[in-house]
Amino acid sequence: MSRIAFVFPGQGAQKTGMGKDFYEKYPASAQVFDQVSKWLDLDMPKLCFEQNNQLDLTEYTQAALLTACLAMERAAEEHGLRPEVTAGLSLGEYCAIEAAGGMSLKDAAVTVRKRGILMEQAVPAGKGSMAAVLGLADPEIEKVTEKIAGVEIANYNCPGQIVITGEKTAVEKAAEQLKEAGARRVLPLKVSGPFHSPMMKTAGENLAQVLELTEIHPLRIPYVTNVTAEYVTDSAQIRPLLARQISSSVRWQQSVEQMIHAGIDTFVEIGPGRTLTGFIKKINKNVRTFNIQTVEDLEKAAAEI
Repeated sequence: MSRIAFVFPGQGAQKTGMGKDFYEKYPASAQVFDQVSKWLDLDMPKLCFEQNNQLDLTEYTQAALLTACLAMERAAEEHGLRPEVTAGLSLGEYCAIEAAGGMSLKDAAVTVRKRGILMEQAVPAGKGSMAAVLGLADPEIEKVTEKIAGVEIANYNCPGQIVITGEKTAVEKAAEQLKEAGARRVLPLKVSGPFHSPMMKTAGENLAQVLELTEIHPLRIPYVTNVTAEYVTDSAQIRPLLARQISSSVRWQQSVEQMIHAGIDTFVEIGPGRTLTGFIKKINKNVRTFNIQTVEDLEKAAAEI
């Protein structure tokens, strides 16, 4: 019998049309879109399904992506797919917590909407940036970033792919040195701020105040936190971990390794894109991966798992 983890993507995975076929086929999925629309006073079907200029703006992206992913998750549950642990990349961690029972859909949506606004406002445009470093080992990257003030590691994604973050000039300086150290490529990311860097500390402090007003529930199953890559079973840890997460490194590779070590053999990525599936395959070729971003994907996964 498969031991399943549900995993949820982060910002950058969003795309026009995400969740539309689920909205049209599954009443439980449509209910997610319609309820979130009401709670946030945003037209979620329009934001997610129609071409617009807002979907890629952080203050809208995060709420939209959470809505689409959790609408798909409801349909996966209807098909009898049940995880024993959840995890998510950055923003995706909120989906993981909701799916694990730690937050209601309403609280997850309201908190993520505020998180997106706080992150958008945290650093003036053009002051910070992020870049993906390809083809260089973690210790070599750490050696370079430790010597340059204002740059940190944002994401440990998978072997051969790390994301750096921080002040724009510091990231540019690090990019040059990383290329000299042997990085195959260093690619600037199209993001609106230096996410997961100390420059987001104020946003984290403000988010902590939001989280104090957020109702947290006992977890039905554990989730794995980005901050430490450890299983979380005590819901009292959720608020402080989420407040730290906004300015801490995302330990995705370590999170996946932790789940595999605990016996997980099947990863189901729920949401648009195939980013996490790609990372997981590079981390360990021996586990099974499924990617659910369409109704057809879901039906295929449900038949095979």
